[in-house]
Amino acid sequence: MLTAIIDYESGNLHSAEKAFQRMAGEVDAGSVVVTSDPDVIAGADRLVLPGDGAFPACATALRASGAFEAMVDAVEVKARPFLGICVGMQLMAREGLEYQPTDGLGWINGVVDRITPSDPALKVPHMGWNDLVIDTPHPVLGGLASGEHAYFVHSYQMRVNSPAERLAHVDYGEDVTAIVARDNMVGFQFHPEKSADAGLRMIANFLTWSP
Repeated sequence: MLTAIIDYESGNLHSAEKAFQRMAGEVDAGSVVVTSDPDVIAGADRLVLPGDGAFPACATALRASGAFEAMVDAVEVKARPFLGICVGMQLMAREGLEYQPTDGLGWINGVVDRITPSDPALKVPHMGWNDLVIDTPHPVLGGLASGEHAYFVHSYQMRVNSPAERLAHVDYGEDVTAIVARDNMVGFQFHPEKSADAGLRMIANFLTWSP
C-alpha cells in the first residue's frame, strides 16, 4: 500500500508527510511518500493533494506539473481514494473567485469565495482553532463528533451547491465549509496534521478508507 502526497511546489509538506507517515505506521497502511513523479502517482493506492497560497497560483502550478494528468486519471478513472487539504480541497471545486475566476477540478459542485463574517470583529483570514459541526456522517469521521477542534488558516471557503457534499462546517460569523466529500474524494479545509488528536484520527480514517 502506498500513499502519495503530491508535490507541485505549493506548500511546505514536511509536517503533513510526518503526520501521514506516523498514522500509516499505527494503522498498518503501508508507506507514504512525497512525490511529483507521475509514475509513482499513477501507481499509488491513495492520493493526498495539499496546498498553500492563492487559488489561481495553485491551480496553475498543479496543471503545469507533471503530476496533473496522473492524478486526474488515478482519481477519476481508477477511483483511488483522494484527500485535498486547505487549497488542495478548494481546488476540488468547480471554480475559484480569488483575484480572478479560475477553473477548479470540478469534482465538487461549489465555488470558492471570500469568507464574509457577519461580525466585523471577526478578522479574515480565519486563523486558529474552531469547533467542527458534523453535517453528514462519513467513514473519515469515524470515532469523531461535533465539537472536535481543527486548525484553520484561510481567507476563502468553498460554498457547495449540494448539501450532501458538505460533511462538516464551522461557525465564523457564517457557516464556513470545513469538509467536503463525494464518491472516492474528500477534502479538509483545515490542516489535519496541525489539528492534534482529531486531525490524526481523520488521517488514520482516510488511510484505511475503502470507498
